[in-house]
Amino acid sequence: MTAESDLAALVSRRSVVALTGAGMSTDSGIPDYRGPDSPPRNPMTYQQFMGDSDFRRHYWARNHLGWRHMDATRPNAGHRALAALERSGTVRGVLTQNVDLLHTKAGSRAVIDLHGSYLQVRCMGCERRTSRIALAERLEAANPGFAESVVAATGVEIAPDADAVIEDTAHFRVVDCEYCGGILKPDIVYFGESVPRDRVDAAFAMVESADVLLVLGSSLTVMSGLRFVRRAAKLGIPVAIVNRGATRGDTYAALTLDAGCSETLTDLRRVMEACTATGP
Repeated sequence: MTAESDLAALVSRRSVVALTGAGMSTDSGIPDYRGPDSPPRNPMTYQQFMGDSDFRRHYWARNHLGWRHMDATRPNAGHRALAALERSGTVRGVLTQNVDLLHTKAGSRAVIDLHGSYLQVRCMGCERRTSRIALAERLEAANPGFAESVVAATGVEIAPDADAVIEDTAHFRVVDCEYCGGILKPDIVYFGESVPRDRVDAAFAMVESADVLLVLGSSLTVMSGLRFVRRAAKLGIPVAIVNRGATRGDTYAALTLDAGCSETLTDLRRVMEACTATGP
């Protein structure tokens, strides 16, 4: 048997919860932080963002360009296959470390966005949430022509988390909360920041209700993902990992596949649909 057929056998007639990372979205044109072909990147930390106005200015200038690219991205074959597996009853839910909303765009319904999403902005003072679209209008008014001038001068390289790689941001003007004057931050969990407790509890409950935990495109380097693998293993729930390269959770896995998510999930969908068509 091949590894792919082993995976189909593992999930057959079982309830599956998927845990997805950045490798799930690379085929949609969103780069990851730790893939085998990824360049070195230094993501901004929560402490930097909150503690230094220069860091905040640099971030918002980059995000002013990058979020548009993320908003325009579309689900790939892997996202669509996972949504189809949910509709057919194989997958009962998705926990994602990604902030790109591509699972929702693909039609998945039971999705927990562990790290939030690029499309909401949070005031760190009054806690009010606003849409990224509304903030884009305010930033454009404060920085007329900024996006066009940067693109024309240098082009834009897109980084993860709705970020664009640009260096000269000294002249960019940041806006604050229009209600209380507080610091605005993307409603995304940064490095060094904790996932909200109620979201973690809901994710653990979803994992504990599963017969199989299927990890897709995550190196499991950070604890926000690895803890769910550890919980599944502790409870005797089989863990299958599909990722390009080794992961921090491989020792907990019943099955590992060094493969891409799109092709693996497309094959899995085909096999599961064939099994449904032929019956027991």
